[in-house]
Amino acid sequence: MARTCLAIILAAGESTRMKASRSKVLFPVGNLPMIAHVISAATAAGVGSVAVVTGRDGEAVEAASRAVADELTIWEQKERRGTAHAALSAAGAIESGYDDVLVIFGDTPLIKPETLLRSRKMLAEGNDVAVIGFRTEKPFGYGRLIEENGELVAIREEKDASDKEREITFCNGGLMAIDGRKALNLLRAIGNDNAKSEYYLTDIVGIARSNGGKTVAIEASNRELIGINNRSELAEVEQIWQQQKREDMMKAGVTMIAPETVFLSHDTLIEADVTIEPNVIIGPGVTVQSNAVVKGFCHIEGATVGPGCTVGPFARLRPGAELQADSKVGNFCEVKNAAVGEGAKVNHLSYIGDAAIGSNANIGAGTITCNYDGVNKHFTQIGAGAFVGSNSSLVAPVSIGDGSYIASGSVITRDVPDDALGFGRARQENKQDMAAQLRERNLAKKATASKTSK
Repeated sequence: MARTCLAIILAAGESTRMKASRSKVLFPVGNLPMIAHVISAATAAGVGSVAVVTGRDGEAVEAASRAVADELTIWEQKERRGTAHAALSAAGAIESGYDDVLVIFGDTPLIKPETLLRSRKMLAEGNDVAVIGFRTEKPFGYGRLIEENGELVAIREEKDASDKEREITFCNGGLMAIDGRKALNLLRAIGNDNAKSEYYLTDIVGIARSNGGKTVAIEASNRELIGINNRSELAEVEQIWQQQKREDMMKAGVTMIAPETVFLSHDTLIEADVTIEPNVIIGPGVTVQSNAVVKGFCHIEGATVGPGCTVGPFARLRPGAELQADSKVGNFCEVKNAAVGEGAKVNHLSYIGDAAIGSNANIGAGTITCNYDGVNKHFTQIGAGAFVGSNSSLVAPVSIGDGSYIASGSVITRDVPDDALGFGRARQENKQDMAAQLRERNLAKKATASKTSK
């Protein structure tokens, strides 16, 4: 029978070093709030229920948490009295009864499900507490994990450690798994007899052992356990996360010419045989299908790039952009909430918004769909095989028929039927000798202005 598990996510703690107007657990990593990363890892480790302990920005933290968790309860820590006190704020959740209880900090977005699963395995093997630690060549400032005969016997803070204990490089990562049947009693037994009069979660190891229980430490990568307390650490974690995401995609068959210049999101989906050139930013909600090429300096979010498509260079795909197979959006083009049909081309310096372009249509350089009237957005339909000449403005709502032509420089305000030629420009007139006259007049004005200014 599968073991039941509750994860308590501590999201109430704050760091003044962030110098932020919002809770630090709301800061994104890979365009996803860090608390959502933590909850997703817990869910992947078999957690059935999540209890989030909030403080500042409780409603926003709850919203970010519910976006990735089905079974979730919110508990408020009204006073900041230590990590054990924070965990006990969710006592009502613990009382529901679980085999395992995980206590995880909400600002550790790199924690892996595999590590949480290993901590749960330690509980299944009969341990009361399993602490997750890491090794570092610079342990100064961290609590040391003291082991004897394979068991964790104490967590010793730097200031309380002996000289020999300070030589230990196995350090406390702060996360732990607790036997769910004993969790409440162990947490309630933690006292606050310390300089800050706070209730420290680390004391649970000594209490469990004094009650005859077994405690153990498991090792994780120090990268997994980085807690974010300032903007510098946030940038460091983002860099680590991006590097791992890129590596995963390249191993799956994606070509990145300069991977360190490509930035991805938590939900980015890129299929095998896609090529990503340098300096590409991919926001949330993007899918790029096989054999597509994203050229340099593109920005893509909320968009689908179909198989065999070419994007860029210097293109922007905004939410709702859908490029169907073998279509092209070229340099300095922007597409928003629009479908570009199979084999269609939007090559140069164009804006396509709130539109549908039929298959094999050609959109000339400088074409604009005029979709906004200052209040409402309007739709433009461009038919299959249509040819829109350069520097045309299509004033929506308007429909351009299949196989039709739009003369360059036109302003189109009415529908154009299939296979028709649409003009929307004034007839050209040439005024003989008028250029010379205008030039003389303008030079005279400039001379007069120069004399007046002296």
